[in-house]
Amino acid sequence: MRLFQQLWNDDLGAVVSAELVLVMTLVVLGMIVGLTTLRDQIVQELGDVALAVAAANQSYSISGITGHHSSTAGSIFIDTLDDCDGADPGNNIDDGEPACIDVCEILPTGEV
Repeated sequence: MRLFQQLWNDDLGAVVSAELVLVMTLVVLGMIVGLTTLRDQIVQELGDVALAVAAANQSYSISGITGHHSSTAGSIFIDTLDDCDGADPGNNIDDGEPACIDVCEILPTGEV
């Protein structure tokens, strides 16, 4: 028990508060940069998913069927371009931003 009391009262290995402030500042700055990069990459991936869904062929066709006592005329649907579809909606460069998604920094008013 006396050993634990001596270890508890020992000040030789105490961390100086200036060191703690420096280390915590570096950790916070690293987290800000990391979370910003993570946010941009999540937006990029969600944009890629949106392009993949938009590029899916949504058209369908049911031909007419005639049975013994009944018949149906059938149905058809042709997919048209969405708002942000370009001439080639499947052409997405991996390094660029997906269609209709612009990741940019907006500065507060009055600051440069």
